[in-house]
Amino acid sequence: MPDRSFLAWPFFDDAHRRLADELEAWSARWEDAHQRTGSSEPHGTGTTDAVDAACRALVRELGTDGWLRHAVPAPFGGAAERLDVRTLCLIRETLARYSGLADFTFAMQGLGAGPISLFGSDDLRQQYLPPVAAGEAIAAFALSEPEAGSDVAAMSTTARRDGDSYVIDGRKTWISNAGVADYYVVFCRLPELGEKSFAAFVVDADNPGLRISERIHVIAPHPLGTLDFDGCRVVAGALVGDPGAGMKVALGTLDVFRSTVGAAALGFARRALDEALAWTRKRHAFGKPLSEYQLTQARLADMAVAIDASALLVYRAAWTRDAGAPRITREAAMAKLYATEAAQRVIDDAVQLFGGRGVVAGETVERLYREIRALRIYEGTSEIQKLVIAGQVLKSAE
Repeated sequence: MPDRSFLAWPFFDDAHRRLADELEAWSARWEDAHQRTGSSEPHGTGTTDAVDAACRALVRELGTDGWLRHAVPAPFGGAAERLDVRTLCLIRETLARYSGLADFTFAMQGLGAGPISLFGSDDLRQQYLPPVAAGEAIAAFALSEPEAGSDVAAMSTTARRDGDSYVIDGRKTWISNAGVADYYVVFCRLPELGEKSFAAFVVDADNPGLRISERIHVIAPHPLGTLDFDGCRVVAGALVGDPGAGMKVALGTLDVFRSTVGAAALGFARRALDEALAWTRKRHAFGKPLSEYQLTQARLADMAVAIDASALLVYRAAWTRDAGAPRITREAAMAKLYATEAAQRVIDDAVQLFGGRGVVAGETVERLYREIRALRIYEGTSEIQKLVIAGQVLKSAE
């Protein structure tokens, strides 16, 4: 049984605690059902079709059972008037303990719909958000490019005005949900408005100017690929936010969802500790359980401390945003940096405690080892988080 004492912290209210209890029970039932039917998420490289099918099925389940209502605001199918970051973090942490793909599908519904939720017109919100909340449509967030990853301002994809439309040309890559999404929020440069002008547009997956040119296979399988835009025409109403304000839309969305990446890492780490505790109590060496050796106890203690420190940073950031702070750049960067790096260490420790069994394909700790690695890269690498934090600290000292 995972440690849930953190729910008593003052960051949460009773509604958060009820949600955590309900999702814990739902997730346990989901895991049990999938283990009994043998339909658990693909591991290893997996096949594209199997991963896509699992992703679509999870979106439908999360939507049907109401969990995706927390990924968009009311009155557009959401559970609350505005996105509650503590709720988002609790959901990601809980899902991640049970399934990396379940966490991924929930997260991408939130992130893909995030620009519309936070900056979109009411028409865009009414058109795109209710199907996301119901699990009837899959969303995607298209920011990265072959030469513009951490340096997002270096993007070269452009949008030019043509009458009552915009025409998009360029390429996006490392795009989660590529190939399964029903729409993409695409970030572009607007050359006609100046060097630093950007914009975000909603592009439907069936737009004839959009093509999935590549599917990318990674160690923790999920839908990922490259998008090509060639004369991709969208109506002016597809613009998210104001013309030229695309970077504000991108960074404002990431500011909300970056803390949730730390929460997912926290969920992975908690599961790793649970697995390690159970294993070291059961596994005997030289006449006694591994858990009775001081070296094992020291490793378990380090794991527990790292998890609590991560949780404090993650839920501080989430609470700060929910309490009304317009931006949580510093807090979110700290949460994402520390929790993802700490989870990598915790999971590595769990693999070490499992010995040879820890590297067997399909073992829980082996899956966690593959799942955690990408979290130190996406939505801003650890190195970028350090630069963000340093910039905020220096600014506050002026």
